[in-house]
Amino acid sequence: MNEYIEHLQEVFAHFGPVSARKMFGGYGLYHDGVMFGLVADNTLYLKVDAINKPDFEQLGLGPFEYNKNGKLMKMSYYQAHEEIMDDLELAAQWARSAHEAALRSRK
Repeated sequence: MNEYIEHLQEVFAHFGPVSARKMFGGYGLYHDGVMFGLVADNTLYLKVDAINKPDFEQLGLGPFEYNKNGKLMKMSYYQAHEEIMDDLELAAQWARSAHEAALRSRK
């Protein structure tokens, strides 16, 4: 596992245990078996839905995007607010919001 993933596990310590699985050249971040984040190029993205997406957009944070056969694809994961890296309580709040969005998307 890379150092960035290990660091994220520390960042989310107040949220709870976080595991990572390799996927598509990056990692999926999981809590209680639910993917709530993804890491691509050492950048953290958190799960969004209609409820928490405005929190990301208000801060000017955008979606994870990739090119698929010449078409730009946007996923329901938005770049995490940089401040969470230095504030474990804030990190826990954002992680809970992303985890709740992931749970809602399963229904």
